[in-house]
Amino acid sequence: MSTATTAAVRPAPGTIARTRALTRMEITLLGRNRTTLFNAIALAPLMVLLLMGVIGDRTDGAGAGVFGGALLTTLVAFGLLFVAYYNLTTTAVARREELTLKRLTSGTSSRREVLFAMSMPALIIVIAQAVLGLAAVVAVIDVPPLTNPILVVLALGLGFAMFAGLAYASSGLTKTVEAAQLTTLPVLMVTMLFSGLTLPLSVLPEPAQVIAELTPLFPVVTLLNLGLTGLTPDGGQVTFVGSLAEAVVPLIVLIAWTAVGVLATRRWMRWEPRR
Repeated sequence: MSTATTAAVRPAPGTIARTRALTRMEITLLGRNRTTLFNAIALAPLMVLLLMGVIGDRTDGAGAGVFGGALLTTLVAFGLLFVAYYNLTTTAVARREELTLKRLTSGTSSRREVLFAMSMPALIIVIAQAVLGLAAVVAVIDVPPLTNPILVVLALGLGFAMFAGLAYASSGLTKTVEAAQLTTLPVLMVTMLFSGLTLPLSVLPEPAQVIAELTPLFPVVTLLNLGLTGLTPDGGQVTFVGSLAEAVVPLIVLIAWTAVGVLATRRWMRWEPRR
């Protein structure tokens, strides 16, 4: 490969430096509010320990691993919904109305760099919740090894990218931070209802089940269950190889929703205050 070609495909040092600086600024802002940071991160392991105390009889025997995996799946799914989606929506709205977004993009930073940096605190919180939640589960339950760690990483990474994109798009439709409680409600309600976490999809008519499997959170939940315990949507159990086959359709749906999030951000994200 020629020197010119190498330079063309390599990211410009300025871009990396600016993104790093913006990310450092966002993380610094996150660290200043230590109470909020502690509550956000400590919520996962505390919830695990609380539920283990309430449902102690399920933590023994063959069903312990499945129960622990279901608990972790719920924690990660709700973390993506409320940290990656709702919190990022309110953050983007607040930064826009304070003219922070306009000021940042008026300089040398690109919009992509600003969005990437703004999402980093939320990603850190989601990962911390998942890791601490896993540690709490392992400390209380004798869980087997993960069936497919690759699917867990894909669910977490693509799920975060998808909800971040939907959050930025939702912020463009939201006039104030307070209004985010209303503008984010449809996504929160639909995704939770059809995720398979709050309502068994088997109770729905068959056409509704097909629609539910195409909603944003369902493929994330499916991939997490497959990766953590090998549990399929119909209640079956698969090995590593079987989980790969079961993951094809959910992965396609999740990638499609991630692309929708990117396109929606380009279409509806606003960089100046709404008047």
